Amino acid sequence: MGQMRKSYANVNTYVHKGQNVVSAKAFNRKDKNSDAQKVQRASFKLIGDVWVWVGGFAADGLLNLPQSQSPYNAFMALNLPEAIDNSSEVPVIDYPKLRITRGSLIAVEVISTSVDASVLTVNYDSQVDYPQADATDVVTVLVKTLRGAVYFKRQARGEAFEGTILVQMRNVVLADIECAYLFVISADGKKTSNSVFVEVNS
Repeated sequence: MGQMRKSYANVNTYVHKGQNVVSAKAFNRKDKNSDAQKVQRASFKLIGDVWVWVGGFAADGLLNLPQSQSPYNAFMALNLPEAIDNSSEVPVIDYPKLRITRGSLIAVEVISTSVDASVLTVNYDSQVDYPQADATDVVTVLVKTLRGAVYFKRQARGEAFEGTILVQMRNVVLADIECAYLFVISADGKKTSNSVFVEVNS
């Protein structure tokens, strides 16, 4: 056969001390259904499902991204695995850790919330006296219900030290609300705050 010096499939051939040697390449079979991979796929799907209803808001609130990174990729990277709760057998979204927007603009601070007659009321400290905060900044409250409905309300930060946002919903009581977030974007759309999880109380 002469001197063997080639490889094919998972076989190596070579010459050692004048003799032909045939060996198998080392390889590990990847188990695509391992528990870790199942959890990873489930987690990815969970965050992907969130993007479906939050994507437009996140795209406006994830600014100054590298040219190679889309808002979707930035959102996935921002929330995987941080916003996943793996404490039980089935992973679920950890809503207080979910981030919709990211930025250095000062957000308003939630003082209190209530739900009455399908209206979510959010009272907030405007933080308008903080550096880089401006009365024209746009405050957004975003709400998702357990039935999948999404509601939001936008208004200016305002000049007063305290403000109130009323989010009108349809046939929604406190127990129907799955999650709510608040974030601020400058009037020119060039700056944004970190999103804040809103703890909705009765």
